[in-house]
Amino acid sequence: MIIPIYSCFHPVLKKHTSPVPEIDDDLKKLVENMFETMYKADGIGLAANQVGVDKSLIVIDINASKEKHRDEPPITMINPVIEKFSDEEIEYEEGCLSVPKFYEKVMRPEIIQIRYFDLDMKEHIVEAGNLLSRVMQHEVDHLNGIIFTERLSSINRTLAKSKLKKIQKGQIVPDYPFINSDGKLLK
Repeated sequence: MIIPIYSCFHPVLKKHTSPVPEIDDDLKKLVENMFETMYKADGIGLAANQVGVDKSLIVIDINASKEKHRDEPPITMINPVIEKFSDEEIEYEEGCLSVPKFYEKVMRPEIIQIRYFDLDMKEHIVEAGNLLSRVMQHEVDHLNGIIFTERLSSINRTLAKSKLKKIQKGQIVPDYPFINSDGKLLK
């Protein structure tokens, strides 16, 4: 089932999410719906609060990107925590399903170490680099109430104001179900 994605200006995306205490059938169904929603919107990562759910939960599939990535299966991350960041940073263009049709370069650490649980409640500690590292950092930011536009350089943030205002006013609408800042469903 496709779930509407919330605008970056909706208050649900400014809150820290709550930890997932247990895995149940409802959570498994939510994960399934989040993957379906992410694929429908041509995304490669989606955090639960982006679909209005207060859970520390992320789905990622970098194979859905335009770049070719082999041996990277889809990932479900429950209660993820980034434990280490590399000193080296790299700039890369990011987009976000909650900020439709907006792309901008963001500096982020090149490599991270992240701890999370999968749907079997098995703990994983992974070192990630390249696009996978970036997507994980972007989605963990969501769980912490941070939108990637807050990571833009001050000049790029200033240059982006008019386009972000159009998104906030509902003048830029994606081609997937979208909840505007005032809670209205746009189709």
